[in-house]
Amino acid sequence: MSELQDVVVDISSGEQDVADGEKSTPGSGGLARGRKVVFGVVAGAALMAVGGLLATTLVKSPAQVAAETGPPAQGALTAEVERRVLAQKVVMRGTVVADQSVDVAPQPRSAEGAGTPVVTKLPLKAGDPVAAGQLLAEVSGRPVFALRGTLPVYRDLKPGATGDDVAQLQQALRELGHGTGGDAKGVFGAGTKAALAARYKAIGYDPLPAVADGAEVLKVARESVRSAEWALEDAQAGAGGGSGGGAAPGPSASQGPKGATGATGATGAADGGKGAGGAGDSGRSLTRARQALADARAKLAAAEAADGPMLPASETVFLGAFPARVSTVGGRIGGPVSGAVLTLSAGELVVEAYLKEDKKQLLRAGMSVVVSSEVAGTDAHGKVATVAGERSTGRPSAGGQPNGQQGGTQGDASQGKGGAGGADLGYRMVIRADQPLPAAFAGQDVRLTIESAATDGEALVVPVTAVSASPDGQTLVTAVSTDGTQRRIPVRTGTSGDGYVAVTPVKNGDLAAGARVVIGIAPREPAKGRGESPKPGPGRTPGRAAGLPETETGAEAETERGTGSGADGSGSGSGSGSGSADDAGVTA
Repeated sequence: MSELQDVVVDISSGEQDVADGEKSTPGSGGLARGRKVVFGVVAGAALMAVGGLLATTLVKSPAQVAAETGPPAQGALTAEVERRVLAQKVVMRGTVVADQSVDVAPQPRSAEGAGTPVVTKLPLKAGDPVAAGQLLAEVSGRPVFALRGTLPVYRDLKPGATGDDVAQLQQALRELGHGTGGDAKGVFGAGTKAALAARYKAIGYDPLPAVADGAEVLKVARESVRSAEWALEDAQAGAGGGSGGGAAPGPSASQGPKGATGATGATGAADGGKGAGGAGDSGRSLTRARQALADARAKLAAAEAADGPMLPASETVFLGAFPARVSTVGGRIGGPVSGAVLTLSAGELVVEAYLKEDKKQLLRAGMSVVVSSEVAGTDAHGKVATVAGERSTGRPSAGGQPNGQQGGTQGDASQGKGGAGGADLGYRMVIRADQPLPAAFAGQDVRLTIESAATDGEALVVPVTAVSASPDGQTLVTAVSTDGTQRRIPVRTGTSGDGYVAVTPVKNGDLAAGARVVIGIAPREPAKGRGESPKPGPGRTPGRAAGLPETETGAEAETERGTGSGADGSGSGSGSGSGSADDAGVTA
């Protein structure tokens, strides 16, 4: 201490010397050393203070650690009662397809000596538009073209044919500018033959004749008519001569030779008798000649009616709407025809989905739908158009109408009821958009959010976990007042969705928006070790809300756990309320 005092004295004396302007002395070095000592002492004290503060923040007593890591104080978990519109939703996946899809699988009848049908021309590629009357493909040199119509082709249409398919052909030809003349609706007559021939000429082909040797048949029929006409002329001439002989004297009577005996009169009488008999034969011949001519003319008319162009089933495809699109191209030039050469899609784009039994009970035609395309990042709104009443088997159809084959043997190709051994797809549902879906949606797997139920205006809404059931069957919610007291309120439940349920208090005024209801209870006792959950006590069921003995939680009382059935693992619930597997209400 005395040394420190000496240092201070030296410093003071040094400062006085400087103030007096005196020159430096050997004591000046002691002054500098004293200053360094003071600074060192101050710095050390500051470091010790900082170190103490750090120690107090990092070093904790066991009691403090236990207090900080222990469970929170017990208390009720609550949620606010809301007043809003609540909708129950079904969320599932669907596929955007065309309203009609047709496989073009031409199977032309092979002529004698012809080989296997081969694709000889494919002017279209996938994605190309298709117009009415356009050439689709060429198989073994014969065309396949498209016409408008909803009735699939199932037979060759030939002159003289009648029916709805003939009427459809007539209408399609008229739309392309080929008039059918005076033909009656549904009758393949001369006007329809001319229109069909004009359509073939427009695409650069000659139509096939309805009768293979029609020219020869017509030639024979015309010759028969000519022969019958000549026979009738001969019969008429013969009949005219026979009647004249009976009335006028024969050549012997009028011009008998001079010196004729008296037998001349007898001879004339005999000739007159023969004339009378000839008149009868001539009459029969005339009648028969006339009948033969009528028969020959009828045969000619029939031959002319049957002659002309035909429309083979293998050379046309009927589509319900245009422009259509080429979905896929399955054939190749030079390759044999095996299966579909082309697949065409026509009509508006729709969404197709298949429902399991539980979803079918929830959905019906007319329900609102939001179609979400994750690829395009856009939504479209629509409505459920149809929900099938029978289960579908086989493979999903490629369009709103069952996928079928045209331009060849008509096939069933997945008609919703499928053949034996097909996979059970469920109930087919079709959704139509309020506005036409963008072409970019075609073929996409989209998300469907269907509003299957909604409250009639705003309603009181609570989380489903706030609802419980008492042993006597009452449905309850537990309201918590501002002072922490709890009160059970009987309610009636309604629509549920998105993890919430609409409730109506049995007694008006018991529950209002803004009130808080119990949705769970914090743990009663701390965990025995880190990561260990408390075990339920005797008589308690895991998940049962504390403070509500002998009751079930809302999820147990009002809903059944959903069972995943969709491609995205979503589930569905049934019962008086509905739970949510993906926070979207009832899901598929």
